[in-house]
Amino acid sequence: MQNVLEKKGIMNIDFNCDLAQTYGIYKNSTEYDLLDYVSSVNIACGFHAGDPLAIKEALLAAKNKNVVIGAHIGYHDIEGFGYRPMDLDEDELDALVMYQVGALMTFAKAYHLEIEHVRPHGAMYRKAMEDIETSRIIVRAVKKCSKWLVYYGAAGENLARVGAEENIQVAHEIHLEKIYDESGNIIFTARDLENTNISIQRLKDLLHNSRVTNNVGGKTEIEADTIHFSNKLSNVKELIVQANDVIKPLPYNYKKAMKSGWVE
Repeated sequence: MQNVLEKKGIMNIDFNCDLAQTYGIYKNSTEYDLLDYVSSVNIACGFHAGDPLAIKEALLAAKNKNVVIGAHIGYHDIEGFGYRPMDLDEDELDALVMYQVGALMTFAKAYHLEIEHVRPHGAMYRKAMEDIETSRIIVRAVKKCSKWLVYYGAAGENLARVGAEENIQVAHEIHLEKIYDESGNIIFTARDLENTNISIQRLKDLLHNSRVTNNVGGKTEIEADTIHFSNKLSNVKELIVQANDVIKPLPYNYKKAMKSGWVE
Protein backbone atom coordinates (compact mmCIF):
# COMPACT_ATOMS: atom_id res chain seq x y z
CA MET A 1 0.00 0.00 0.00
CA GLN A 2 1.22 3.48 -0.84
CA ASN A 3 2.59 5.45 2.10
CA VAL A 4 0.15 8.05 3.45
CA LEU A 5 2.79 10.77 3.12
CA GLU A 6 3.13 10.02 -0.60
CA LYS A 7 -0.59 10.02 -1.24
CA LYS A 8 -1.70 12.88 -3.46
CA GLY A 9 -4.43 15.21 -2.34
CA ILE A 10 -7.85 15.30 -3.97
CA MET A 11 -8.30 18.29 -6.26
CA ASN A 12 -11.86 17.63 -7.48
CA ILE A 13 -14.76 15.79 -5.90
CA ASP A 14 -18.49 15.35 -6.48
CA PHE A 15 -21.15 16.11 -3.85
CA ASN A 16 -24.39 14.11 -4.15
CA CYS A 17 -27.75 14.01 -2.38
CA ASP A 18 -31.05 12.16 -2.76
CA LEU A 19 -34.28 13.50 -4.29
CA ALA A 20 -37.86 12.20 -4.57
CA GLN A 21 -37.51 10.56 -1.16
CA THR A 22 -41.28 10.79 -0.77
CA TYR A 23 -44.28 8.57 -1.25
CA GLY A 24 -47.90 9.70 -1.51
CA ILE A 25 -48.74 11.87 1.50
CA TYR A 26 -45.29 11.32 3.01
CA LYS A 27 -43.22 14.29 1.84
CA ASN A 28 -39.64 15.35 2.45
CA SER A 29 -39.81 19.11 2.70
CA THR A 30 -36.06 19.68 3.11
CA GLU A 31 -34.45 17.65 0.32
CA TYR A 32 -34.49 20.53 -2.19
CA ASP A 33 -32.56 22.72 0.27
CA LEU A 34 -29.36 20.97 -0.81
CA LEU A 35 -29.72 21.43 -4.56
CA ASP A 36 -27.66 24.62 -4.71
CA TYR A 37 -24.71 22.87 -3.08
CA VAL A 38 -24.39 19.53 -4.92
CA SER A 39 -23.09 18.54 -8.34
CA SER A 40 -25.20 15.39 -8.67
CA VAL A 41 -28.49 13.98 -7.40
CA ASN A 42 -29.88 10.48 -6.94
CA ILE A 43 -33.57 10.30 -7.82
CA ALA A 44 -35.65 7.56 -6.19
CA CYS A 45 -37.29 5.29 -8.77
CA GLY A 46 -40.58 4.40 -7.04
CA PHE A 47 -39.51 1.30 -5.09
CA HIS A 48 -38.14 2.34 -1.69
CA ALA A 49 -39.51 5.86 -2.31
CA GLY A 50 -40.67 8.21 -5.04
CA ASP A 51 -44.05 8.41 -6.73
CA PRO A 52 -44.50 9.54 -10.37
CA LEU A 53 -45.18 13.18 -9.52
CA ALA A 54 -42.27 13.37 -7.06
CA ILE A 55 -39.95 11.86 -9.67
CA LYS A 56 -41.10 14.35 -12.32
CA GLU A 57 -40.60 17.28 -9.94
CA ALA A 58 -37.12 16.03 -9.00
CA LEU A 59 -36.07 15.66 -12.63
CA LEU A 60 -37.22 19.16 -13.50
CA ALA A 61 -35.57 20.63 -10.41
CA ALA A 62 -32.29 18.93 -11.31
CA LYS A 63 -32.59 20.19 -14.87
CA ASN A 64 -33.19 23.73 -13.61
CA LYS A 65 -30.10 23.58 -11.39
CA ASN A 66 -27.99 21.89 -14.10
CA VAL A 67 -26.83 19.05 -11.87
CA VAL A 68 -26.03 15.48 -12.90
CA ILE A 69 -28.87 12.99 -12.52
CA GLY A 70 -28.62 9.43 -11.26
CA ALA A 71 -31.04 6.61 -10.47
CA HIS A 72 -31.45 5.84 -6.78
CA ILE A 73 -32.41 2.18 -6.70
CA GLY A 74 -33.58 0.15 -3.72
CA TYR A 75 -35.59 -2.79 -2.49
CA HIS A 76 -39.36 -2.65 -2.94
CA ASP A 77 -39.99 -1.89 0.70
CA ILE A 78 -42.06 1.26 1.19
CA GLU A 79 -42.89 0.60 4.85
CA GLY A 80 -39.24 0.06 5.73
CA PHE A 81 -38.08 2.77 3.33
CA GLY A 82 -35.61 0.33 1.80
CA TYR A 83 -33.59 -0.17 4.98
CA ARG A 84 -34.73 -3.74 5.68
CA PRO A 85 -32.55 -6.49 4.17
CA MET A 86 -34.14 -8.67 1.49
CA ASP A 87 -32.93 -12.06 0.30
CA LEU A 88 -33.43 -11.99 -3.48
CA ASP A 89 -32.08 -14.47 -5.97
CA GLU A 90 -30.03 -13.32 -8.97
CA ASP A 91 -32.96 -13.11 -11.38
CA GLU A 92 -35.06 -11.11 -8.93
CA LEU A 93 -32.30 -8.60 -8.19
CA ASP A 94 -31.37 -8.29 -11.86
CA ALA A 95 -34.97 -7.54 -12.85
CA LEU A 96 -35.49 -5.15 -9.93
CA VAL A 97 -32.44 -3.08 -10.90
CA MET A 98 -33.26 -3.00 -14.61
CA TYR A 99 -36.87 -2.02 -13.92
CA GLN A 100 -35.88 0.97 -11.81
CA VAL A 101 -33.00 2.22 -13.94
CA GLY A 102 -34.96 1.75 -17.15
CA ALA A 103 -37.97 3.60 -15.77
CA LEU A 104 -35.95 6.65 -14.74
CA MET A 105 -34.00 6.66 -18.02
CA THR A 106 -37.25 6.75 -20.00
CA PHE A 107 -38.79 9.37 -17.71
CA ALA A 108 -35.68 11.53 -18.11
CA LYS A 109 -35.69 11.26 -21.90
CA ALA A 110 -39.18 12.77 -21.95
CA TYR A 111 -37.58 15.96 -20.62
CA HIS A 112 -34.49 15.74 -22.87
CA LEU A 113 -32.34 14.58 -19.97
CA GLU A 114 -29.91 11.71 -19.48
CA ILE A 115 -29.01 9.87 -16.31
CA GLU A 116 -25.31 9.35 -15.70
CA HIS A 117 -25.07 7.10 -12.66
CA VAL A 118 -26.82 4.55 -10.47
CA ARG A 119 -26.62 4.51 -6.68
CA PRO A 120 -28.11 1.77 -4.45
CA HIS A 121 -30.08 2.82 -1.38
CA GLY A 122 -30.23 1.62 2.20
CA ALA A 123 -30.08 -2.13 2.70
CA MET A 124 -29.10 -2.69 -0.94
CA TYR A 125 -26.20 -0.24 -0.58
CA ARG A 126 -24.96 -2.02 2.53
CA LYS A 127 -25.25 -5.51 1.04
CA ALA A 128 -23.43 -4.40 -2.11
CA MET A 129 -20.56 -3.14 0.07
CA GLU A 130 -20.38 -6.32 2.14
CA ASP A 131 -21.12 -8.92 -0.56
CA ILE A 132 -19.27 -8.55 -3.85
CA GLU A 133 -21.58 -11.00 -5.63
CA THR A 134 -24.54 -8.72 -4.92
CA SER A 135 -22.52 -5.85 -6.32
CA ARG A 136 -21.73 -7.87 -9.44
CA ILE A 137 -25.40 -8.62 -10.07
CA ILE A 138 -26.31 -4.95 -9.69
CA VAL A 139 -23.51 -3.83 -12.01
CA ARG A 140 -24.39 -6.38 -14.70
CA ALA A 141 -28.01 -5.24 -14.62
CA VAL A 142 -26.94 -1.59 -14.83
CA LYS A 143 -24.77 -2.39 -17.87
CA LYS A 144 -27.76 -3.95 -19.62
CA CYS A 145 -29.40 -0.52 -19.42
CA SER A 146 -26.29 1.36 -20.53
CA LYS A 147 -22.59 0.54 -20.42
CA TRP A 148 -21.84 4.23 -19.91
CA LEU A 149 -23.53 4.54 -16.53
CA VAL A 150 -21.33 5.08 -13.46
CA TYR A 151 -21.90 2.85 -10.45
CA TYR A 152 -21.85 4.76 -7.14
CA GLY A 153 -21.02 2.67 -4.09
CA ALA A 154 -19.31 2.65 -0.71
CA ALA A 155 -15.59 3.27 -1.20
CA GLY A 156 -13.44 0.21 -0.80
CA GLU A 157 -11.73 -2.81 -2.27
CA ASN A 158 -14.96 -4.57 -3.32
CA LEU A 159 -16.11 -1.57 -5.36
CA ALA A 160 -12.75 -1.25 -7.10
CA ARG A 161 -12.68 -4.98 -7.81
CA VAL A 162 -16.16 -5.17 -9.31
CA GLY A 163 -15.43 -2.11 -11.45
CA ALA A 164 -12.32 -3.74 -12.88
CA GLU A 165 -13.91 -7.16 -13.35
CA GLU A 166 -17.06 -5.86 -15.01
CA ASN A 167 -15.39 -3.02 -16.91
CA ILE A 168 -17.66 -0.30 -15.56
CA GLN A 169 -16.83 3.11 -14.14
CA VAL A 170 -17.28 3.24 -10.39
CA ALA A 171 -17.45 6.25 -8.09
CA HIS A 172 -16.04 5.64 -4.61
CA GLU A 173 -18.42 7.34 -2.18
CA ILE A 174 -17.52 8.78 1.23
CA HIS A 175 -19.80 9.85 4.11
CA LEU A 176 -18.49 12.53 6.43
CA GLU A 177 -20.80 11.37 9.23
CA LYS A 178 -20.11 7.62 9.09
CA ILE A 179 -17.67 5.67 11.24
CA TYR A 180 -15.08 3.63 9.30
CA ASP A 181 -13.06 0.61 10.35
CA GLU A 182 -9.33 0.12 9.77
CA SER A 183 -10.01 -1.41 6.34
CA GLY A 184 -11.96 1.65 5.22
CA ASN A 185 -15.39 0.02 5.44
CA ILE A 186 -18.42 1.74 6.96
CA ILE A 187 -19.53 0.41 10.35
CA PHE A 188 -23.28 0.56 9.77
CA THR A 189 -24.12 -0.28 13.37
CA ALA A 190 -22.30 2.80 14.66
CA ARG A 191 -24.23 5.98 15.32
CA ASP A 192 -23.80 8.77 12.74
CA LEU A 193 -21.67 11.74 13.73
CA GLU A 194 -23.63 15.02 13.58
CA ASN A 195 -20.93 17.48 14.55
CA THR A 196 -20.30 19.95 11.72
CA ASN A 197 -16.85 21.05 12.88
CA ILE A 198 -15.56 17.49 13.11
CA SER A 199 -17.08 16.57 9.73
CA ILE A 200 -15.48 19.58 8.05
CA GLN A 201 -12.12 18.63 9.52
CA ARG A 202 -12.68 15.13 8.14
CA LEU A 203 -13.37 16.66 4.73
CA LYS A 204 -10.15 18.67 4.82
CA ASP A 205 -8.15 15.61 5.86
CA LEU A 206 -9.75 13.60 3.07
CA LEU A 207 -8.92 16.23 0.46
CA HIS A 208 -5.37 16.80 1.66
CA ASN A 209 -4.34 13.22 2.41
CA SER A 210 -6.92 10.84 0.86
CA ARG A 211 -7.68 9.27 4.21
CA VAL A 212 -10.47 8.90 6.76
CA THR A 213 -10.39 8.62 10.52
CA ASN A 214 -11.06 5.04 11.61
CA ASN A 215 -12.74 3.62 14.69
CA VAL A 216 -9.47 3.00 16.54
CA GLY A 217 -8.28 6.58 16.20
CA GLY A 218 -5.96 6.07 13.26
CA LYS A 219 -6.12 7.09 9.60
CA THR A 220 -7.02 4.81 6.69
CA GLU A 221 -6.17 5.58 3.07
CA ILE A 222 -9.20 5.56 0.83
CA GLU A 223 -10.35 6.33 -2.71
CA ALA A 224 -12.86 9.17 -2.93
CA ASP A 225 -14.77 10.38 -5.98
CA THR A 226 -17.98 11.62 -4.38
CA ILE A 227 -19.39 12.58 -0.98
CA HIS A 228 -22.96 11.80 0.00
CA PHE A 229 -24.93 14.33 2.04
CA SER A 230 -27.91 12.75 3.77
CA ASN A 231 -31.12 14.62 4.57
CA LYS A 232 -31.42 12.42 7.66
CA LEU A 233 -28.70 14.45 9.35
CA SER A 234 -29.94 17.27 11.57
CA ASN A 235 -26.97 19.44 10.52
CA VAL A 236 -26.89 18.59 6.82
CA LYS A 237 -27.62 22.10 5.50
CA GLU A 238 -24.97 23.68 7.71
CA LEU A 239 -22.52 20.92 6.79
CA ILE A 240 -22.95 21.17 3.03
CA VAL A 241 -22.76 24.97 3.03
CA GLN A 242 -19.47 24.85 4.92
CA ALA A 243 -18.23 22.01 2.68
CA ASN A 244 -18.78 24.28 -0.33
CA ASP A 245 -16.55 26.86 1.34
CA VAL A 246 -13.80 24.24 1.48
CA ILE A 247 -14.18 22.98 -2.12
CA LYS A 248 -16.62 23.54 -4.96
CA PRO A 249 -17.98 20.17 -6.11
CA LEU A 250 -17.65 18.91 -9.66
CA PRO A 251 -19.53 15.97 -11.25
CA TYR A 252 -17.73 12.65 -11.50
CA ASN A 253 -17.56 12.65 -15.31
CA TYR A 254 -16.22 16.21 -15.36
CA LYS A 255 -13.44 15.10 -13.05
CA LYS A 256 -12.63 12.21 -15.39
CA ALA A 257 -12.66 14.55 -18.38
CA MET A 258 -10.16 16.83 -16.68
CA LYS A 259 -7.84 13.91 -16.01
CA SER A 260 -8.05 12.83 -19.66
CA GLY A 261 -7.07 16.27 -20.92
CA TRP A 262 -10.41 17.05 -22.56
CA VAL A 263 -11.09 19.83 -20.05
CA GLU A 264 -8.51 22.37 -18.96
